[in-house]
Amino acid sequence: MFHPLLYEINTRCWLRALSHRHGGAVTLATVPDEEFAQWKKCGFTHIWLMGVWTTGPRAREMAMNEPNLRRAYDELLPDWRDEDVAGSPYSIAAYEVPRTLGGEAGLKDFRNRLHQAGLKLILDFVPNHLGIDHRWLHKQPELFVQSAAPVEGTIAQSTPDGTRWIALAKDPYFPPWSDVVQLEYRSALTRARMQDLLLSVVERCDGVRCDMAMLLLNDVFARTWADFPFPGKHPETEFWEEAIPAVRQVRPDFLFLAEVYWGLEGCMQSLGFDYTYDKQLYDDLIWRNPSGVQKHLLGATQSFVAACAHFLENHDERRVAGVLTLEEHRAAALVTLGLPGMRFLHEGQLTGARIKAPVQLGRLPAEATQPEVREMYDSILTALTRSAVGRGQGEVLTPREAWPGNGTAQNFVVVQWQAHPVEFDLVVVNLAPHRSQCYVSLKVPNLSTHNWSLRDLLGAEGYERFGNDLEGQGLYLDCPAHGAQLFHFTPVK
Repeated sequence: MFHPLLYEINTRCWLRALSHRHGGAVTLATVPDEEFAQWKKCGFTHIWLMGVWTTGPRAREMAMNEPNLRRAYDELLPDWRDEDVAGSPYSIAAYEVPRTLGGEAGLKDFRNRLHQAGLKLILDFVPNHLGIDHRWLHKQPELFVQSAAPVEGTIAQSTPDGTRWIALAKDPYFPPWSDVVQLEYRSALTRARMQDLLLSVVERCDGVRCDMAMLLLNDVFARTWADFPFPGKHPETEFWEEAIPAVRQVRPDFLFLAEVYWGLEGCMQSLGFDYTYDKQLYDDLIWRNPSGVQKHLLGATQSFVAACAHFLENHDERRVAGVLTLEEHRAAALVTLGLPGMRFLHEGQLTGARIKAPVQLGRLPAEATQPEVREMYDSILTALTRSAVGRGQGEVLTPREAWPGNGTAQNFVVVQWQAHPVEFDLVVVNLAPHRSQCYVSLKVPNLSTHNWSLRDLLGAEGYERFGNDLEGQGLYLDCPAHGAQLFHFTPVK
């Protein structure tokens, strides 16, 4: 089986930093070779260029003048200037690559170089809404949710047929976003146009990360927009169960990643998404809830876990290095990188960045690398390349009490990986701030026919165990606080 290792990059800020470092303008067409070499060395399989599409002037002006954003800019970049504000990458005026980033030709060159390095390209698809600068707003207002008269949460839009009152897009639990307008997914015409738009994106990449993908579900959409009646016939099928097969007809191997919350991950997987955000795992790791992590992973099916994207941070979340101690960070990182499914890392995470900046900025504040964080990730990623993790069959195992009354087994995450007929690997993490013990039964055929040598690829520990003991009572584990180990098992000859 294949388990992707995804790296998210803030495209605009990254190219700006590269330009500064190399003393001249760097675009997607001129990214230095060492960037590709480093990604390959880390073992990444996919690069997500977040924010590669065009943001319009109205959205950028709003980002420059919004008081809360200006306060954030002042705090993070005391010397910021107007040119440092690019506007939200999710207020898309056109699914076109700006000339300043290299244009469409630059994106094509970048993707070709990724392929030469054995990597694939992920781009954004924002299905729920478009930016307030998008040409459809003026030319095809019927594609958007609207009201017959001005009401809260709408904006006036001039069209060839007069003024329309178009709804600002929103998450049903928060106020509307001021720089995006809501597409009308109760309309067959809107669905057809968005499917065509998706197909145009598909031609330029190898997968899409679909922003807030669950907002399009028929029941979610109906509840969110109940106060904006739609006069036409409502759809009987979900958008995704039409759009994803349409893509797969032309690109069978195309990857779909959904940003999804509210317990709807399984629903989105059933509609065809390859991977869905694992927000529950993230929350339990960040909030230091070891038993919650184990309960979540063992309470789900193996196929569900393998269809999740496991992460510790992304552009929407706090920087993990500013939340967890180094020991906690190391343990949590091995969990997310050691599980079946998509493993998901964020630009700056590998060097210990602590500043979460607004996505509207086109320049990030300089941060010194934290050597201990960099060394920690270098160690884990190097060890993974020497193991079956991410390449073979992975399965989350069930720890059990080491002795009656010892409840520390609930602190473990144990994952068995096998890609070799005999040898296998075991990810072992104790998420608790104290020593913990457990037994775990290994699911290896003919375990008792060999004795076994165990070597920790992340440390110096090595052991030998009798196959009969492993087959009978299981493997005994006794791990220190926040212990994180990757054992490689080989038969003793």
